[in-house]
Amino acid sequence: MKSVFFGAVSATALIASAVHAEPKAEVLHWWTSGGEAKSVAVLQEEFAAQGGVWTDMPVAGGGGDAAMTALRARVLSGNAPTAVQLKGPAIQEWYEEGVLADISSVAEAEGWADVLPASIAGHMKCDGTWCAAPVNVHRVDWIWANAAVLEANGIEMPTTWDEFNAAAEKLEAAGIIPLAHGGQAWQDATVFEAVALGILGPDGFQKAFVDLDMDTLKSDEMKAVFDQMRTMRGFVDPNFSGRDWNLATAMVMNGEAAFQIMGDWAKGEFIAAGKAPGEDFLCASVPGDGFLYNVDSFAMFDVEGEDNKAGQELLAELIVGQNFQKVFNLNKGSIPARTDVSLEAFDSCAHLSSKEMTESSDNGSLLPSYAHGMALRGAQAGAITDVVTAHFNSDMSSDDAVNMLADAVANSM
Repeated sequence: MKSVFFGAVSATALIASAVHAEPKAEVLHWWTSGGEAKSVAVLQEEFAAQGGVWTDMPVAGGGGDAAMTALRARVLSGNAPTAVQLKGPAIQEWYEEGVLADISSVAEAEGWADVLPASIAGHMKCDGTWCAAPVNVHRVDWIWANAAVLEANGIEMPTTWDEFNAAAEKLEAAGIIPLAHGGQAWQDATVFEAVALGILGPDGFQKAFVDLDMDTLKSDEMKAVFDQMRTMRGFVDPNFSGRDWNLATAMVMNGEAAFQIMGDWAKGEFIAAGKAPGEDFLCASVPGDGFLYNVDSFAMFDVEGEDNKAGQELLAELIVGQNFQKVFNLNKGSIPARTDVSLEAFDSCAHLSSKEMTESSDNGSLLPSYAHGMALRGAQAGAITDVVTAHFNSDMSSDDAVNMLADAVANSM
């Protein structure tokens, strides 16, 4: 019999029942440092408090690449973990291999469809059934700024790309690096998709980086995106190549640079350093409409044994529970995936993110990040990023970049 949980009482009842073993869960993830490790520890504690036995399987390195190698070995040996940190199309890819579990009973009992934005809920479903549980929402298209640097130079947070360019030129003349950036492919892609959202608009972004529409990929508007990227290249310092993202954030923090375009994990760096939003640093969405999201989630793998299945269902319930959604995201710098979690303890940037996520969800401009594995499968995303990085690190023209982009996407399909 498959157990269905209806809140904390159900876990207690399950443990007390003579016909059920205690809930067990082996959890594979790559949250191994700082606030990430602290965040996942919260889930472990909640699981244990409900009588569960947690087996931790952290795999560090490679932004999850090493974890995926370990996962494949486990699945091929017929011994999949209970739950695995996965996101975006990767969830569907594992489902297509026939190894994911159906957790619809928990999702329906807990009313997930009523508290999750529809586009985000869509990533958690496999052929209409729930197969994964969302942990958070990271906004990708942020501009972060050093408040003192902007004030000293009479600059407001830019609301258009023309304003950004004008501000950058003024900062450059004052001897300040306008844009802190790390020359790594994923960071190039992060800036690129933020620029693309602003110039193409939500509909154009959807067509280009979700639908892979060739007309949009080869359009004059896409050339304008590469034109702006060429301008942005002139605003970074000569030593950007290979720099880690958090070191770029530190440049903004210490006033060496004015702006950084990065997801809200950058906020975690400011907060950890004791900096206050609105005072020491400023946050704003990039110029233009829309909201690019990156959602962490756990996919549930098909497991044998009542104790493992019970652990899986308890884990799913807790992950989307209000308490974990609150505590986890306070540690992580993101916002809850649930729209009904109180944000009283969250900072002003989180409030802005939540407000704009809800507005974007309502008007259809809540969009998955291609750069962070939410919109496309690996081959297509990699093909786009290869072109973006090649353009950013050369004198390639926008015309050539657009042609190369269209060819690369076509060849990846």
